[in-house]
Amino acid sequence: MEYYRVQIEEIAKKICTEMNVAVYDIEEKMSGKGRIITVYLTKIGGVTLEECAKFSRALGGELETFDLIPERYYLEVSSPGLERPLKLKSHYVSAINEKIAVQYNAEEEKKSLMGTLTEVNQDSIVIDDRGTIIELPLKVITRAKTVFLDIPKGREQE
Repeated sequence: MEYYRVQIEEIAKKICTEMNVAVYDIEEKMSGKGRIITVYLTKIGGVTLEECAKFSRALGGELETFDLIPERYYLEVSSPGLERPLKLKSHYVSAINEKIAVQYNAEEEKKSLMGTLTEVNQDSIVIDDRGTIIELPLKVITRAKTVFLDIPKGREQE
């Protein structure tokens, strides 16, 4: 199966610049009904359904114009959500001061940790687990995501 992520990302970033949103991630997978391309958008304050729909129309039009993907495909556009996966270093940077859950390997043992992401360094992240500061090398992390526990301070409904 040929993947088109790089080409899709290039087109998507151009559209994002025009719309003042950013590509968070792109996933490509095959299903029984064909190829599914999912583009996750982000911006400060979150993306709206309207922005996702507008982006989907623009990207779909560009993909058709360039006839980039020869077989049938389905395009999905979404926000990564409140509990979003952390895959790239830029994802970690955007999650500084947020609660995160991390699974990692420590000497052939799988461990997990939850705390506040306080720092992202060249090759590691720093997590504050209720006052205990833990530095984890990025290379040992197998899975990470932000965790939504409550309404952020300052956003309580009155």
